[in-house]
This record gives sequence, C-alpha cells and structure tokens, in this order.
Amino acid sequence: MSSDFYKTSILPFSGIIIKLCRAYTNSQEDFEDYYQEVCLQIWRSKENFRKESEWSTWVYRVSLNVCLTLLKKKKNNIQHFVSDAMPAAETENNYAFSDESLNLLYDAIRQLSEIDRAIIMLYLEEKPYQEIADILGTNPNNIGVRIKRIKTRLKKILDGKIY
Repeated sequence: MSSDFYKTSILPFSGIIIKLCRAYTNSQEDFEDYYQEVCLQIWRSKENFRKESEWSTWVYRVSLNVCLTLLKKKKNNIQHFVSDAMPAAETENNYAFSDESLNLLYDAIRQLSEIDRAIIMLYLEEKPYQEIADILGTNPNNIGVRIKRIKTRLKKILDGKIY
C-alpha cells in the first residue's frame, strides 16, 4: 500500500475505522488486527469503488464487512481450555479510552447484536438513515425503527438493568 493512498484515502477516515473496529473487538491486539485488515481490504478493493456513493460510505461498508467477517471467523475458531491466567473480563479493556463514560458506552454497544452495533455506530457518526440503509442493504424506515429500539436497549444496559 502506498503511503500516498494511506494519507489521502484512509487516514482522513481513520476515525470511522477506529470506531467500528473498537465496537467489534475486546482487546488491543484484536483491535490492531482488525484495523490493519480493514486498511488492507480498503486498499485491495479500491478498484471496485464505482463512485455510486461517497468514499466515506465505501470506507464504512468495507470496514463493517471486514469487522463482521473477522468476528465470525473468530467465533468459529474459539478454542475452550482451562488456564490459570487472569480471566478475560479483567484483561480485555487494556486499550480503554481516558473518558470513562465513553468506555461505558462502548462496553454497552459491544453487548448489542452485530448488526445493531453497526447501526448505532453509523447513527453516532450522524449518518442519515438513507446512508445507513445503503451501507447495510436495507430501507431507511427499518433503520429508524431499529435505532429507536437500540437506544432503548442501550439505556437499559447503561442503567444496569440488562447484562
């Protein structure tokens, strides 16, 4: 990947990539792997961009697809074993944000289904319903209903009523 492509086509959208990767990972190592894979896939698929949407929409779509694919692969490859090591819950947030409320929000978002995570991340980026629908391959009315339900669920999670 050329540094020019990275500087002009990936770096300006790194916030998008970081937020999506963070929403689908539980450790710094996984986050870094996801981020690197997203950047690689954006570079590999740049020739497939048909300019039917904004570049940012394309970056979202590729980022989301990569995160979902890696998450699915990880679920399929989970190996269960007994260890004396520290429990995962105590080691997972070693890449935490300095803002505690942001950490709580990401923890709550990680409790949502994969598709709901995608929807709320796009919503938090202030993407219009139509663009969210385009990225996810659904219709804008469906997005509006789902966002309302997701907000309700997040509020319950953050209020400590759901785990």
